[in-house]
Amino acid sequence: MRAGTQQSLLLWDMADLLTDEELAQELAATDWRQDGGSIVLDTDHSDFQSAWAFATAVADAAEAANHHPDILVHSWNKVRVTLSTHSAGGVTELDIALARAVDGFRA
Repeated sequence: MRAGTQQSLLLWDMADLLTDEELAQELAATDWRQDGGSIVLDTDHSDFQSAWAFATAVADAAEAANHHPDILVHSWNKVRVTLSTHSAGGVTELDIALARAVDGFRA
């Protein structure tokens, strides 16, 4: 099997919708919250530049993962990240993996 095919199969396995119980377990002890068929993180930053740097780090990780969230920079120092796997119709392991990467940018 070619490497690209293997990666595609791995991503396909990660694209199964999480149950409500699985999602609650994944989000426990995090700042992420469920909002319908998405998970959302709201962050505050010390200034506009650090908010924009955070949003850029999220965008870079999303591009590398080929999994693109909605990113909103607002009120000069706030960023909202919304994750969902649109092709699956809700939250999957792809979203959780990217959420964990995003959490790493906040440390």
